[in-house]
Amino acid sequence: MKNICFILLFLLPFILEAQESIQTDRPDQTESVAITPKNFLQIESGLLYEKTGDNSESYSHPTVLWKYGINENFELRMVTEFNTERSENKNLSGLAPMTLGFKAKLAEEIKFLPAISFIGSLTLNKTGTQTFQTPYTAPAFRFLLQHTLSEKWSLGYNLGAEWNGESPDATGIYTLSAAYSLTEKLGAFAEFYGFLNKYQSADHRFDAGFTYLLNDNLQIDASSGLGISKISPDYFLSCGISYRFSTR
Repeated sequence: MKNICFILLFLLPFILEAQESIQTDRPDQTESVAITPKNFLQIESGLLYEKTGDNSESYSHPTVLWKYGINENFELRMVTEFNTERSENKNLSGLAPMTLGFKAKLAEEIKFLPAISFIGSLTLNKTGTQTFQTPYTAPAFRFLLQHTLSEKWSLGYNLGAEWNGESPDATGIYTLSAAYSLTEKLGAFAEFYGFLNKYQSADHRFDAGFTYLLNDNLQIDASSGLGISKISPDYFLSCGISYRFSTR
């Protein structure tokens, strides 16, 4: 795990001209209101290790968010993941079902009113490795809101719902993330987020981490978090790299 993170953090892809510094939806759980610039392909990849119990753990190696800007208000999205789940009784690995979706900008930030965007997605249950396929197609949606508090501080939060593909029941999602610019290139964040389902106990979590902008098109990140509720994972560790390039 450490060796792979080291390689990711020092991998330098193509350095190309860009309109503005890259803005990503990782490493926190709060999705950004930002839209990928028109005709740019943005790839946000990372590794995730999660300790889920005394004798169980899971890996995403990697998880990749693919984004393509259609215009200043709309982007297309795709999520692909290769996952491993380990416990005393099983050791499963394979591709998770693919997720297709979009992000649309709804409103610009005006004084005390936040910037607002919307994400809609659909996880295709019969794609991926058979072991990870689910009985139902799984939709999800989020409203994304963001306030600029000062030159260095920003506040983002999401509200939405998702379906897991195993049952027709929805799970509510909330996130609240505070971000701070330590320098022009180095940023930090702290976040609370959780999942609410009427058929089980609430799942609340906390995480924090850093981002570093290598250039306008290339960013690396590292983060960690822990579960607050009894049903939450014990803790997780993550690192990643995000980059973009023009397709024109």
